[in-house]
Amino acid sequence: MARHLTAELTLPVAPEITAFVRRLVGAARPLAVLFYGSALRGGASGADALDGVLDFYVVLDRQSDWPRGVWSRLANAVLPPNVEYHAFVVDGREVRAKVALLTQAQLRARTRWASRDTTLWARFCQPVRLVWVRDAGAADAVLGCIARAIGTATRWAAVLGPSQGTPDDFWTALFAETYATELRVEGRNRPAILLDGQQRRYGVMLRDGWLAGGVGVTQRGETWAPTVSIEARRAGLERWRTCRALGRPLNIARLVKAAFTFRGGAAYLLWKIARHTGVRVSPSRFEGRHPLLGAPTLLWRLWRRGAFRRA
Repeated sequence: MARHLTAELTLPVAPEITAFVRRLVGAARPLAVLFYGSALRGGASGADALDGVLDFYVVLDRQSDWPRGVWSRLANAVLPPNVEYHAFVVDGREVRAKVALLTQAQLRARTRWASRDTTLWARFCQPVRLVWVRDAGAADAVLGCIARAIGTATRWAAVLGPSQGTPDDFWTALFAETYATELRVEGRNRPAILLDGQQRRYGVMLRDGWLAGGVGVTQRGETWAPTVSIEARRAGLERWRTCRALGRPLNIARLVKAAFTFRGGAAYLLWKIARHTGVRVSPSRFEGRHPLLGAPTLLWRLWRRGAFRRA
């Protein structure tokens, strides 16, 4: 698995993305920056990837390694990740990104099989690029976390998937369960979108994850059957019920936290509204620094401009 992951993590991305990350990191010294999400799936090398909002995870050694207020650091320590919105002009073009923050210890803990929080291992079993890294030791640590996420995901796929089927069948079952567990507004075809064009990659990761995790597999052509005992499946399904029970409350708590800690949240919201309605409003300094307190006046100005009356 390590060989496949290393090759995937180090695939090149568009130079604008690399330049953006350098601006983002600035004088800070995180362990690593990971690029993932819809822009990567849509083609990180193309200009179209820069039209929307890029997604990054910044992995820190300590909460204090990223510039922000003490309350933001405390909230991130209790319930990661915190999310920030950043926009920079790169080569004459505005590039935007959502940036999630967490420590290496948090990433390690939440990609383990023992974790009841599906958020991180379900993200990092998907394609990802290592677009900034502090040193070789940090690269090895991040590689270990990504490998652990894939191992956890493939183990859950064996429990939650069919008794036998194609690799696509197992990943589709897994992603359907993780989206149902989290507070995510997605269409029923979302798992198919995640797999589209990446079937070979997911097949390799499923096989490697099962082998590394000691899950035997019988293969007849395109049909795979993992060796999961009745007792192990029953115990796994019981654990998954706990994950389901915690999933939505955890994500609701993150949404509430984001109302107070989403740095740049007002600018992000206004960009989304402008993109969909054409109504452009700039936040005041107060609204930008205090999005929750500034929301009433911001919404009033948007309403006056007609943002909520358009088809």
